[in-house]
Amino acid sequence: MNDLTVVTHNGNFHADDVFSIAVLRHVFPDFKLVRTRDAQLIAHADIVIDVGGEYDPETGRFDHHQRGGAGERENGIPYSSFGLIWQKYGLQLCHGDENIVKAVDSSLVSTIDAIDCGHVEGVSQGISLSQTISMFNPTWQEESEFDRCFDEAVEFAMRILSRFIASASGSINAKAIVAKAIENADDPRVIVLEQYTPWKKTVHALSQQALYMVYPSHSGKWILQTVPVEPGSFEDRKSLPKAWAGLSDKEFQTETGIDDAMFCHNGLFIAGAESFTSTMKLAAMALSDQ
Repeated sequence: MNDLTVVTHNGNFHADDVFSIAVLRHVFPDFKLVRTRDAQLIAHADIVIDVGGEYDPETGRFDHHQRGGAGERENGIPYSSFGLIWQKYGLQLCHGDENIVKAVDSSLVSTIDAIDCGHVEGVSQGISLSQTISMFNPTWQEESEFDRCFDEAVEFAMRILSRFIASASGSINAKAIVAKAIENADDPRVIVLEQYTPWKKTVHALSQQALYMVYPSHSGKWILQTVPVEPGSFEDRKSLPKAWAGLSDKEFQTETGIDDAMFCHNGLFIAGAESFTSTMKLAAMALSDQ
């Protein structure tokens, strides 16, 4: 749509208007962008972002500064322009997958909305993407080329948005793979993955019995890893045998009697062998260890 005109405000920019334009650049790569507060230009634009005092997705108006705002989520986080644009175009950008749309809203969009709207309950600690985007604005010591700086910020935001979508998609697909592995396990205490897949959240949600995960490493070797008592915990449901702690190569092979055993971490949460068969033997030994 080469003849599409999109307007957002000029001057200082924030994460909500930058990410809104980033979404539109993915959906409509060739639109004309105008940064202005001129009422006549706003009135004639096809899509208006973060300016104009109107929210009407049917007519392409996505502002949230008007009296009463533009609505809020069930958790109380109000919508900024980014959230409004995401409601309209998120599904298209995520290839029709509603689960990905919701995941990206939860991990990215709602936080930026919360910061922009001053909703402190939804603001994470530490340096935020909103602060990072703000740093693209020229400082008082630099020439005030806001439009050029805005374009640089949009390019950055487009890349970040793509990675959030990819990450959400990967997490959702991983959940299905891990759930199937739990269902197919010969021993519910040992879950085997044919390739490495993020597993902790799904295992904790679906299996109280799982103690160990077995999966191939990127190098083609095989890994045995303990299941923590909860995500983020350093305490395991069942640690590996104490006698294995810190051993590698010949020492580990002598201790286990397994010729291709490679190592066991001193923290007793991960070990490995060259073959799947040997790694399953390590798992069996760990299960029987008292």
